[in-house]
Amino acid sequence: MIKNFKWLLVVALTVAACSSDDDNNGAVEEPVVIVPGTADFSKYVAVGNSLTAGYSDGALYIAGQETSWTKILSDQLALAGGGEFKIPFMSDNNGGLLLGGTMITENRLYYNGTGPVRLAPANFPATTEVGMHLTGPFNNMGVPGAKSFHLLAPGYGNIAGVASGQSNPYFARFASSSSATVLGDAVAQNPTFFTLWIGNNDILSYATSGGVGVNQTGNLNPATYGSNDITDPNVFASVYSQLVTGLTANGAKGVVASIPYVTTIPYFTTVPYNPVPLDADKAAQLNAGYAAYNGGLGQAQAAGLISADEKARRTISFHAGQNAVVMVDSYLTNLSALGLPSYRHATSEDRPVLPSSSFIGTTVGGNPAAINGVSVPLADSWILSKDEAAEVKVAVDAYNVTIKALATSKGLAFMDANALLTTVATQGIPYEGYVLTSGFVVGGAFSLDGVHPTARGYALIANEFSKVINATYGSNLPLVKLTNYPMLRPVNL
Repeated sequence: MIKNFKWLLVVALTVAACSSDDDNNGAVEEPVVIVPGTADFSKYVAVGNSLTAGYSDGALYIAGQETSWTKILSDQLALAGGGEFKIPFMSDNNGGLLLGGTMITENRLYYNGTGPVRLAPANFPATTEVGMHLTGPFNNMGVPGAKSFHLLAPGYGNIAGVASGQSNPYFARFASSSSATVLGDAVAQNPTFFTLWIGNNDILSYATSGGVGVNQTGNLNPATYGSNDITDPNVFASVYSQLVTGLTANGAKGVVASIPYVTTIPYFTTVPYNPVPLDADKAAQLNAGYAAYNGGLGQAQAAGLISADEKARRTISFHAGQNAVVMVDSYLTNLSALGLPSYRHATSEDRPVLPSSSFIGTTVGGNPAAINGVSVPLADSWILSKDEAAEVKVAVDAYNVTIKALATSKGLAFMDANALLTTVATQGIPYEGYVLTSGFVVGGAFSLDGVHPTARGYALIANEFSKVINATYGSNLPLVKLTNYPMLRPVNL
């Protein structure tokens, strides 16, 4: 029996070998040669903001920088002649920044089994000192917090202006001089290839603050803007044109990327508009509390100050079951002369921001009758309203028209990040037996801050950049396996 088994094994191996030869017609597969096509990847420089830097989990830290989409892409470019990709690394994996020994940014988030929490500075002290200047130049010119016009601003990396907010602590760590610009330091490296992904922050801070800012459309002087304002589309167009002109001046080729709609990210999709469970008795008590307000709306309508539709929109009425939060909405007709505040229930078109999950339902001063989001309406900062979201969309659409037009006119590759992340949010992206979605914590695409990608999300983005580079320049950059990159990071990296 043993002898016969050995003979059968030899036959089986021989048949398998013959089958293999037949499948390949006897030819030996040659390794694929990775080529750059018409591009030159020898000096790649990435220009942008926190997304380019590798920011994740609410902070910038070494492990995140090492798995940024720019670093992943640079590794693929290296297969086709790309050179060294220098990164202005943080000093640790905790993420906090120090200015003169004082902590000025928070540590990163981690998942404790129930939700995201910050690494405690007492146990995970920040060691990245802004004043410890790094020697460049650096290929990764991603500056967390930068808006489009900041990339052209002299002194944006001046350490003397960090404490007052006039300059950026991240750029201060590696700017070539106190008067340098981000674009100037990028162009000085004479890149042969570049990526430019900027503009997210021109609307993001307005959105994440719940619209507590000013839509600066019509104001062409960004020096007068506040930190949470929306950048005028004409300012953006002028700045973006200067950025692209500078980066292509010496014949460099590259990729520009569109700006995603903020309503696709977990920061605005995780907390429902109607998270308040009530029984019939509690609903009745609350309705009694708002009776005078509702009565005043009837008087305002009778006086012709508001329409019947606006009265219905502003009427506060609770019921047994899940209820929408009550919010302040400055877009409503001002009835303060009648002593009536601008209250209404949120709708599915309003988007409570992620931090509101720990605020809605809490009491004011320990008073059980004063419940945030119920008997005490939510302030504007806790919700991106329908009208505020519409303002953001108008700006994003205008920015993306500029980006696409410049890509076309300059013959650059265009990565439609807006379309990509919309697909992640609405359908999910199948990969290697899984599906990547924008679900908070469980979806895999976005990190614990609800805004920036995970390492796996960044790998998806890197692959999308590779695809458009291949399509535009005739290269054949390979794609990376998403499962090689983590979704959640442990406390101790």
